[in-house]
Amino acid sequence: MIVFHEPSEVPEDFGPSVVAIGKFDGVHAGHRALIERARVDAAATGARVVAVTFDRNPLSVLRPELCPPALIGVHQKLQLLAEAGVDATLMLRFDEQLASLPAREFVEHVLVGALGVRTVLVGNDFRFGRGGAGNVDLLRGLGAEWGFTVDVVGDVRAIEHGRRVSSTWIRELLAEGDVATAARLLGRPASVWGEVVHGQKRGRELGFPTANLTTELEGFVPADGIYAGWLMDEGSDDGLRSGIRYPAAISVGVNPTFDDVHARQVEAYVLDETDLDLYGRRVELQFVARVRAMVAFGGVDALIAQITDDVRRVREALT
Repeated sequence: MIVFHEPSEVPEDFGPSVVAIGKFDGVHAGHRALIERARVDAAATGARVVAVTFDRNPLSVLRPELCPPALIGVHQKLQLLAEAGVDATLMLRFDEQLASLPAREFVEHVLVGALGVRTVLVGNDFRFGRGGAGNVDLLRGLGAEWGFTVDVVGDVRAIEHGRRVSSTWIRELLAEGDVATAARLLGRPASVWGEVVHGQKRGRELGFPTANLTTELEGFVPADGIYAGWLMDEGSDDGLRSGIRYPAAISVGVNPTFDDVHARQVEAYVLDETDLDLYGRRVELQFVARVRAMVAFGGVDALIAQITDDVRRVREALT
């Protein structure tokens, strides 16, 4: 997938394109329905599929007090868009300058001028341009003027809940630790991504060495607890990549048995591995099922016994 960060990076002969516009936070089932529709339209005309999105939630600039935490970071978003079949992504930096761009200029310079758009696909609640002045009706009017069509893709709803699939709902589920339901809405396991750093090595002392993720990670960290999941080794800055997926018991929280950890930590014990060196490597942790909540234990022996049982339950959840 080609990645552009501003319209000026797009080659003059890039178009024609079918463009899907959105925040794409989570690239969940609703977003993928939009992208799949774009792929169908593009296949019929020989156009490229382009996602136009932003490097942050626009609310972080417009109304920071209302901005929710992101489900995924930029790295994760680009990876998921590529996996969804997008040919190119225009990842716009959302700042005061972009926020003040009038709706007409956004269409003229970004969609028409840079991307040579033939069709634009958006959701029902799409707004764009300075002050959110642009809506679907305005976009259709501008399309008639510049020669592109506009398709509105309806909401995707979960049959068993009757609720629209949304980033808000997924955040609620993850905040409750319900990673299984979140995965159904996402169409994949919820995950976090970051570099493995040195921790207190307490897990190694207990016989269960863990890979500790930096606190500067991407992704929405679910509720404190122990989870069954997978560790994906994505490599390091030296270019080495393993591409290996390991079964893992993932811990989220402050480890209340010990009173010296005050910041939430995300760490993973790779099952049956005691000598695996992941320091400095970038990994993705995928959450499959919650095993239990985070609780304090009366001593080290009780904690080791519980971890042993956690590993057994994790192994069962992953088979």
